[in-house]
Amino acid sequence: MKPKNIAVFISGRGSNFLAILDAVKEGAINGKIDVVVSDNPNAQGLRFAAEHGIECAVFKKKKDEQRANYFTRISDFLHGRNIDLIVLAGFMKMLSSNIIQEYKNRILNIHPALLPSFPGEHAQKQALDYGVKFSGCTVHFIDEGVDTGPIILQEVVPVHETDTEETLAARILEREHIIFPRVVKLFCEDRIVLNGRHVYIKNE
Repeated sequence: MKPKNIAVFISGRGSNFLAILDAVKEGAINGKIDVVVSDNPNAQGLRFAAEHGIECAVFKKKKDEQRANYFTRISDFLHGRNIDLIVLAGFMKMLSSNIIQEYKNRILNIHPALLPSFPGEHAQKQALDYGVKFSGCTVHFIDEGVDTGPIILQEVVPVHETDTEETLAARILEREHIIFPRVVKLFCEDRIVLNGRHVYIKNE
């Protein structure tokens, strides 16, 4: 099976990017991280990527630039690179419909909650404010809604009475670093089957 070509989008430290990169380097993922794309020239993850010899590209949104135009610039850059998969590893901009359609069912995101509960920003605070006993993380395909795409894998994390937003986020992040590389591995092995909103994993 031909290795998949992966583009990783980041905005900050890129800890999920590093977890995926480690799995690639260990041979667990049948793929190559071809490029790291960021909207933030100061993203710490760009330094990590450069240290590992991965090409980096920064796209700052211009003043008054429409979202579709911004992502067209990114799409134009990706053209010719034969990208099989886009991984959103802490990318803080909502994608536009043009890039979503171009890479339909080939864009993965991770969210720090058990979707469909607590979509959007500050998911850990939402969970604490609601008083849930369990939270977690969700890897899903991107669609044109906010965290509404088909769910691939989820991991449950208990919520403690003493939790703050920071402690819950840290405990969820530990699980993110496990399930996100696993989903990328499954995608690169062509084992993810999508039927409407339902996702099935071959051979499981």
